[in-house]
Amino acid sequence: MMMMMKMPWRRKSRSFHLQLQGAIGTIQSPFLFLFTNYCHSSTSTLEDARFLTNIFKSASFTHLDDAIASFNHVIHQHPLPSRAQFSRFLSALVKMKQYHTVFSMSKTIELLGISHDVYSLSILINCFCHLHLVDFGFSVFGKMLKFGLEPTTVTFNTLINGLCMEDKIDKAVEFFDDMVARGYQPDVCTFNVIVNGMCKFGKTSVAIRLLKGMADRGCEPNVVTYSAIIDALCKDELVGEALELFSQMKNKGISPNVITYNSLIHGVCKLGQKNQALALMNEMVEQNISPDVCTFNVLIDALCKDGMVSEAQNTFNVMIQRGVEPNVVTYSSLIDGLCISDQLKEALALLKEMVGRNISPNVFTFNILIDTLCKKGLVSIAQNIIKIMIQRGVEPNVVTYNSLMDGYCLCKQIDKARKLFDLMVTNGIADIFSYNILINGYCKCKMIDDAKQIFDEMSHKGLVPNAVTYNTLIKGMFQAGRPQNAKELFKDMCSHGQQPNIVTFSIMIDGLCRQGNLDEALTLLKAMEKSQLKPNVVIYSSLINGLCQQGLMDEAYKVFKDMEKVGCLPTNCCYNIIIQGFLKHEDLPKASELINEMVDKGFSADAATTELVVHLSQKNDLILRLLKVRNEG
Repeated sequence: MMMMMKMPWRRKSRSFHLQLQGAIGTIQSPFLFLFTNYCHSSTSTLEDARFLTNIFKSASFTHLDDAIASFNHVIHQHPLPSRAQFSRFLSALVKMKQYHTVFSMSKTIELLGISHDVYSLSILINCFCHLHLVDFGFSVFGKMLKFGLEPTTVTFNTLINGLCMEDKIDKAVEFFDDMVARGYQPDVCTFNVIVNGMCKFGKTSVAIRLLKGMADRGCEPNVVTYSAIIDALCKDELVGEALELFSQMKNKGISPNVITYNSLIHGVCKLGQKNQALALMNEMVEQNISPDVCTFNVLIDALCKDGMVSEAQNTFNVMIQRGVEPNVVTYSSLIDGLCISDQLKEALALLKEMVGRNISPNVFTFNILIDTLCKKGLVSIAQNIIKIMIQRGVEPNVVTYNSLMDGYCLCKQIDKARKLFDLMVTNGIADIFSYNILINGYCKCKMIDDAKQIFDEMSHKGLVPNAVTYNTLIKGMFQAGRPQNAKELFKDMCSHGQQPNIVTFSIMIDGLCRQGNLDEALTLLKAMEKSQLKPNVVIYSSLINGLCQQGLMDEAYKVFKDMEKVGCLPTNCCYNIIIQGFLKHEDLPKASELINEMVDKGFSADAATTELVVHLSQKNDLILRLLKVRNEG
């Protein structure tokens, strides 16, 4: 007999009956009640009895009531069914996920005097594992060893899977090693459970090593093993490695399945490689592997996200032609794509078609439409959609209400936005986005004190302002002519560990330049250049504009030239700003030089630049002729 393994789940002091009772707790058992109160009905017929007996023996029932009736019939037969027949019956209940029912019936069988065997105890272990009670599963395993019963590979696989389901991957590996050390040969299912667990916890490299070592242990990997690792690699965006493993798999004569292809298609779509995704789907069809709804959903979603809605609709049509039924995910992706491409009418029509197919829109479907309507200022239609949503039994969530609140703010209905916000706070569903939306709404309405009040309330609610919160309020302070408050918020942001981002620096530098605080703006630029953040064209444009307005043309020109040195190429806007600066200060040679440079790079003078040129040409027509010649060229 195998010795008791030294594992943390070992239980010695409790009897098997007490262990089961503790695990089941206060579960009510209608089956025990039926067993103790069962009596043969005078109206029962021989045909009914045969029917119930056949259901039990074949374990071919689809409804729990039929299973209960057949069970309570056979436990009064003489002789009773064998342990093997009872176990086969309980296995059918496990497939129906009736785990608590299995416990109750198992107890009844035990009370009938029928002893457990390895198979019946493995069924109980499986139930405990599915209920995330793996410790109780190990208690049953310990009793199995105490009874002198030899566990099977299925028993080990079930326990390893139970540990993985409870995120105890290290314990699963320990148990696996213990199993091998004691002479038990793991099969491909054992390896697959461990590989799946490794991949689930981001230990893909370990899973690959395990895959390579399987053959040395006398066990060849199968499509499930490869598919798990390919899926993990694709999720980690290591699609190249996944495709390499895919080739190895095919070279070994292991045929990929729909799951393998779906993982790869999803992986290449994430990298924007839609042509490769379509090629993989074509390969599937050539291999007589039918793409399923997941395959089409991944492709449709990727096409929609890239604005290729007509291609997504074509793919949808192919899906229908192949007899693959679309689901809520399919329609939600298409509706999202139509909304992104500004085809709201078509999106609403698709919603109607979806309902016509008896596919119920979920909260995500409704939220896509509500958000689009609100962003377009169609708040009244959005409100009607919310009413329909509630009527259909779909509960609006914080995203729904945030979209509506944002819509109110965009329509300058700030009072309605505040009422909705207060209601959300009262119901405890307001999140960081809710606060950011209202702060932005108040700033846009120039109600800066109200915005600051909401900002101050955040800390009282245990919410930490993020970069968006600070950026919105800092910009609002500058626009309200309160640069000192803006600078204080920036310092507050840094002191609270919230890292300023490129948007923060853009707002600060632009605000400081507009206020004439050029020294501070240049100091911030230098701080950025020393950090990981690199100034963008918006920041440089703000600085050049500010320096030009102050007549500091040498400094403006230096900043303009420094842009290219750090890899930030000047845009049409940048050229026009600095050219206008030189024109205003009547530095025609420098303006002419920059006009030449601007036109050579394919840019053109804007209205303000042209107006200045025309004005100056009254004194000197050289620059006007130059501009005309360059433009004609």
